[in-house]
Amino acid sequence: MAISDVARRNHDQLFGDRVSTLARTDPELVEYFDNFAFDEVIAHGEVDLHTRLLVQLAALIACQAQGAYRVVLSAALANGITPVEAKELVYQAVAYLGIGKVFDVLQLTNDVLTEHGVELPLPGQSTTTTQTRFAEGWTVQARIVGEERLEEMHATAPADEKHIQDWLTANCFGDHYTRGGIDLATRELLTFVLLVAHGGCDPQVRGHVAGNLRVGNDRARLIDALSALVPYIGYPRTLNGLRAIDDVAPASAEGE
Repeated sequence: MAISDVARRNHDQLFGDRVSTLARTDPELVEYFDNFAFDEVIAHGEVDLHTRLLVQLAALIACQAQGAYRVVLSAALANGITPVEAKELVYQAVAYLGIGKVFDVLQLTNDVLTEHGVELPLPGQSTTTTQTRFAEGWTVQARIVGEERLEEMHATAPADEKHIQDWLTANCFGDHYTRGGIDLATRELLTFVLLVAHGGCDPQVRGHVAGNLRVGNDRARLIDALSALVPYIGYPRTLNGLRAIDDVAPASAEGE
C-alpha cells in the first residue's frame, strides 16, 4: 500500500519535511495510518484546518499523549494557531482535567512556544476580577446550561455541596470561560472534545452536547469534530461521544 498523493500533501502541509522514524521501523502502519488520517478523515465533513488542529490538540492533552502533542503543536503554530490560542486551550483543560494532568503539558507548551521564538508570558486574557468572577461566570454558565437549570443546580444543592456549585460558577466558568483568545462557541466545542477524549465523563459529555447546541454548535459540527479525532482517540471513545450526541440531539430531531 502506497501513501496517496492527497495524504502526502496534507501531511507535508502540516509537518513540512519532518520524517517520522516510524516510516523506517513501521512502514506498513505509517502507510495505512497516513492514508486514513491525512486523506480519508480530512476529506470528511466541514471542519476547517484551524478547528481541526484545535480539537486535535485538545484530544491529545486529554489523552496525555505528550509526544504526539508536541509534534502537532509545532505543526499547529506553523499553520495559523496563535500562541494565545495554544495557551488558552491548555488553561481551559485545567478546569476539566485538573492541574495534575495538565502541568506537564503546560511546561511542554511553554517549551515549544519558546522554540518558536515566542516571548513569555503572553498578554493576559483574563476579563474578570475577584469581585466579578461569580456574576460573570453565572452569565456564561447560563448560556451553556440554561438559566432555569442553573438556578435549580444552585437552589437544590445540599448544604455540604453548595461550595462545589459556587466554585463551578465562579472558577470553571468565571475564571476560564470568560477569558479572551478563544470565542465561547469554540471553547464549548473544545470542552466537549476534552471530556470525550478523557473518557469516563459520560454525564458531563451529554451536558456539554446540550451546551454546544445552545451556543450554536449543531449536531453536524459535533459529529465532524469527533470524526476528525478518530485517528487520535480511537473508536471506543469516539463511539461513546456519538452516543451522547444521539441521546441529546438525535438525527431525527435535527432542524426541529
